[in-house]
Amino acid sequence: MAYKPWTIETICEALGNPDLASRFISEINKAPAHELLGVFAKWERIAKDITAAVERGREIAEAEARGEDPTADWLDITDRVRMEAQSNASRNVA
Repeated sequence: MAYKPWTIETICEALGNPDLASRFISEINKAPAHELLGVFAKWERIAKDITAAVERGREIAEAEARGEDPTADWLDITDRVRMEAQSNASRNVA
């Protein structure tokens, strides 16, 4: 796929949700001039993340359609996440 620069229009399309697109447009329209680039960059990152997630979902669906296990090479970090969450919770309880 050829590189296509992010624009207000392409960000709205990538968000894939009218409510999110409306929120983006609202933030862009209300941002003072010196904050426009920051607001745009924030929503560009969100749009890129959504686009990447959609692409990954398509890849997973295609792998499953071929009878493959798309999670076979994924690391299971459930236990580590639980331990970190417990550690954080115990530090925050005082």
